[in-house]
Amino acid sequence: MTKAIKLLTALPRKQRERLMELAKEVSFPEDTRIFEAGGTADRFWVIRSGAVHLDQQVTPQRRVTVASLGAGDLLGWSWLFPPYEWDFGAEAFSPVRAYEFDGAAVLALSVEDPLLGLSLVRTVAEILANRLETTRGRLLEQYTIPRRGI
Repeated sequence: MTKAIKLLTALPRKQRERLMELAKEVSFPEDTRIFEAGGTADRFWVIRSGAVHLDQQVTPQRRVTVASLGAGDLLGWSWLFPPYEWDFGAEAFSPVRAYEFDGAAVLALSVEDPLLGLSLVRTVAEILANRLETTRGRLLEQYTIPRRGI
């Protein structure tokens, strides 16, 4: 399995500094719903401290946690892809401090600075690939039927 990628440390220094000019410090109390699946995705966060669970509503009464995120992790990528709607829900599992980025402002900066845009898209793609690989591994562990001796 590949190593988890952290957005801010993966970007080249100059591009990271430009991106951080758009950062706004925010916090979420424990048990706060940060966003819901299907809602408008117009921003993203980089978690500074705390834990966030990504979840999927499987029945009207039940949500299943699909990933747990912590310090340095990217929260939200749906702002980058049409139709700009969240694929999952997110909830603060503990008090969370994060950098918040407005998606439209980041996209505008990416047009102005194509190297930043390319670096950002490549890094987000790496993060998505890593999370897909991690999820695949968890599913295999959960649903693989142990073989009995023949």
